[in-house]
Amino acid sequence: MSKHDHPTEAQADAVASPPEHATTEGHADGASHAGSPSAPAVEADDDDGTPAELADPFAGGDDAKPVASAADDEIAPVGDKKWYILKVQSNREDSISDTLERRIRMQGLDRYFGKVIVPKEQVTEFKSGKKRVVSRKLYPGYILVNMILNDETWYLVRETGGIGDFTGSAGRPSPMLQADVDKLLNKSAVKPDEAPRLKINFKKGDRVKITEGTFENFEGEVEQIDEANGRVTVMLSIFGRSTPVDIEYWQIEGI
Repeated sequence: MSKHDHPTEAQADAVASPPEHATTEGHADGASHAGSPSAPAVEADDDDGTPAELADPFAGGDDAKPVASAADDEIAPVGDKKWYILKVQSNREDSISDTLERRIRMQGLDRYFGKVIVPKEQVTEFKSGKKRVVSRKLYPGYILVNMILNDETWYLVRETGGIGDFTGSAGRPSPMLQADVDKLLNKSAVKPDEAPRLKINFKKGDRVKITEGTFENFEGEVEQIDEANGRVTVMLSIFGRSTPVDIEYWQIEGI
């Protein structure tokens, strides 16, 4: 065996002994642990699988108040309401008007709309000798709507059953003049202290036949109409002479 096969005495001592700093640190750590108080032992609770009950982070306190949001504020409509004329199906003006008002409420667009009106007037008529007051449409086939016109309101109106289109030129809705609106609304208003106007379906020059009274079956020509009193002046030929006769308008018929 060569002399290099055996370690020298100095080498053997180096291998057997740990580094001095490691031994010192080890003792220091041990001393530190020995001098510090021991941590209390934590006992593990038994977990029965029940979810833990946590406080609701969104509950708020007793004095909590809702936070105002910009979306909660009603957006003010832009523009002024104007009156427009709508073409509708004849004899359905009232039902179409009711449907439009109901759709406005359902869509939440009340702020863009005012009144929806079927223009009417109160007239007195006689039927089978009996007097009665009735409402007569001023413009059959049309209704009026007070509204702010924009894409949303235009679409709602056009998509309502029975409504044809807005009146206007070049396919664009044209609002009514305020003077015409005032005149129409005044005419449609019911005045309790004013007697309804009589409905007389004759005009001067019409040929008529008397159906009741002294001159029954006489024929003549309408000369004058008194709507306030419901009387008609008819020119009759009596004994070869043209004679004016005043009779109730419901006592004559057209021929």
